[in-house]
Amino acid sequence: MAALRVAVLSGAGRTLLNTPKTLHTPRASMSFASLSRGKRMALSTLGVLAAGGAGLALALHRSVKASELELHPPSYPWSHSGFLQSLDHASVRRGYQVYKQVCAACHSMEYLAFRNLVGVSHTEEEAKALAEETEVVDGPDENGEMFTRPGKLSDYFTKPYPNPEAARAANNGALPPDLSYIVNARHGGEDYVFSLLTGYCDPPAGVEVKEGVYYNPYFPGQMIGMAPPIYNEILEYDDGTPATMSQVAKDVCTFLRWAAEPEHDQRKRMGLKVLMGSVIFVPLIYYLKRHRWTVLKSRKIAYRPPKH
Repeated sequence: MAALRVAVLSGAGRTLLNTPKTLHTPRASMSFASLSRGKRMALSTLGVLAAGGAGLALALHRSVKASELELHPPSYPWSHSGFLQSLDHASVRRGYQVYKQVCAACHSMEYLAFRNLVGVSHTEEEAKALAEETEVVDGPDENGEMFTRPGKLSDYFTKPYPNPEAARAANNGALPPDLSYIVNARHGGEDYVFSLLTGYCDPPAGVEVKEGVYYNPYFPGQMIGMAPPIYNEILEYDDGTPATMSQVAKDVCTFLRWAAEPEHDQRKRMGLKVLMGSVIFVPLIYYLKRHRWTVLKSRKIAYRPPKH
């Protein structure tokens, strides 16, 4: 009786295993590939239009923000921008004169010392005379008190303000930046500085400018707290060069380029030496590799045992 029951159960199991299985896929999980060609094209077009519309709306939203409007400066043909062109040292000298008489009243150059001018724009005697025109606070002395003395070549340029708080208080809350590396710290370099110095103009219709603020399209936000610093004949150059606005801006930008990169000429001079050396050594190395080393590398050495 037990054997008959096992046989019946075994037959029923074979029947269940041999029965074909049918999977019912819900209609809601229908894939994109199963749609007709027309529906797929319609959905694709709808997706592209939706993405394009969202991107256009985002671009228009960002473009109307006045705080992000900024006019990019043009690229000017600087005399030192070429691969093998050096700085105009006469322009560097005039640029220092512009900084000393115009910019130094508000902006510092705390990383530049008077000794850096020697051999670049001034002689050692001229640099000493410039340093002695300034008064440097030094000390303490034997009595423990601070004192003032004439500047030396090793002294750095004098700061116009003792601390940032005093600088902000004297400029309506704006902090004049240090100019030592300003051309490297601003996008566009000397192109930006030149455009900023010469780009002051009247605001367009509908733009209100608050008191103590000036409109400059090259400054981020267009509203700048610095008054127009240069204009025609703002100073007289020692070498007699006409001090037009563009000339003054060009000279001070060249000076700031040198201040940010004192090794400019030396770096290009070294690059020229490397190129001249490469003209000699590259063909020699190629000859040794092609006609000497290749022969040694491909040579086969066979050792034969001695005959007895």
